[in-house]
Amino acid sequence: MSSPARQLRDLMTKGIVLAPGAFDALVARAVGRAGFEAVYISGGATANVAGYPDIGLITLTEMCRTIREISQASGLPTIVDADTGYGEVESVIRTTVEYERAGAAAMHIEDQVFPKRCGHLEGKELISIDAMCEKIAAAADHRLTRNFIIIARTDAAGVDGFDAAVERANAFRAAGADVIFPEGLRSEREFGEMAQRSPGLLLANMTEFGKTPIITANRFEQLGYRIVIFPLSLMRLAMGHVVRGLEVLRREGSAASLLKEMQTRAELYDLLDYRPGEAWSYPGRSGRDLRAPADG
Repeated sequence: MSSPARQLRDLMTKGIVLAPGAFDALVARAVGRAGFEAVYISGGATANVAGYPDIGLITLTEMCRTIREISQASGLPTIVDADTGYGEVESVIRTTVEYERAGAAAMHIEDQVFPKRCGHLEGKELISIDAMCEKIAAAADHRLTRNFIIIARTDAAGVDGFDAAVERANAFRAAGADVIFPEGLRSEREFGEMAQRSPGLLLANMTEFGKTPIITANRFEQLGYRIVIFPLSLMRLAMGHVVRGLEVLRREGSAASLLKEMQTRAELYDLLDYRPGEAWSYPGRSGRDLRAPADG
């Protein structure tokens, strides 16, 4: 079987790749079971489920543990947020190696000053183009295999304007980035213009409640994009239900009225490929496609 990075590269040649964000291994299994071909790990979501805001507090070690859990549970090529690379060039080199070793197919690093901010908030600051290009070149030169995908994110559109984002995108491609991730674009027109002025592989971030309007994956493909990530969609859905469920539980004293909205015990066991009384095989050991239903 080809490496996860090779699989992701091949998928991008066929059309747009949808990568829902998984915030834990169980969600990752559900992503694979639902038929998606890739999964995404958000630094923000990883921080949020640990109880922190998205300001760069999660460590490299914590992210690598998450990569191992999610890539193994899903059986899918995994695209991973690396924030600012956890430091300067030396740290970016280590991050690249450790992410690939942990099972990532691709990683993206961004051109913000640490401590970073969510890409859809104001008040961000950028490192210089030269400093970011040095990070990208180091990542490209030190990846363990040539297939591992280096994605360069630029937050320049919300700081210095759209033209500055295009300038950075082209400089980052020249430095060795395989894919460009323009963060915080505000319209289909901007996404389309970015594709025209920075030709090559592009990733779109379809996060809700931010600067980017809701755009479908098919439309992103028409505009020239090859990956679209949905970083927080599943976490937002889950937490919306958690908060409403807690309100019902406190008000009614039981969860009886919520049973129809719950995943059943049988559905959970099916997702885990677990049958009481039978030996359970660790994900991936059997060589079976993890995306197939348990009885498939």
